[in-house]
Amino acid sequence: MESQGILVANRKSLLERPQLLEIVHELIERFDGHLKAEQFYSVIANMRGDSPEAVADVLLQAPGLQGLQGPTVANVYNRGAGGKAEHHYYAATICVRKKQLYGAVKALQKLGGSGVLVQPMTYIFDEEPERWGQLLGKLGLDPAKVNINGSNNGHAANGNGKH
Repeated sequence: MESQGILVANRKSLLERPQLLEIVHELIERFDGHLKAEQFYSVIANMRGDSPEAVADVLLQAPGLQGLQGPTVANVYNRGAGGKAEHHYYAATICVRKKQLYGAVKALQKLGGSGVLVQPMTYIFDEEPERWGQLLGKLGLDPAKVNINGSNNGHAANGNGKH
């Protein structure tokens, strides 16, 4: 099942009411974050390697295993001799497009990945949604001067410094 929606707002209200512009920003951010996330899975695999960098190098060279901005690699600890924590594996986390999921899992296994976990993603938040910039442009507002949630140079949401 597929649906679509349209966000309708009053230009004058958006320009005169900073709190309304903040609400619209949050809605756009949530909608875009969810729509983007629907296309991806988060994949975590235990990998052997000499260092986190070595594991990252292997993943960055393998087609389809780079993730959105690169893999996240962290130590995996287990109980060693004498009950002390030791690490023998690294957990590599990447984001994979749904259509490429099975191929990515097989590629990880071929590279020695085990205990592969796959989770659906709910949101992927970018620094700022592209649609937000488009809206500000249509309103004639400078994104650098628009204050949403206390960011961007301390100017009010209406872009002119007034609350």
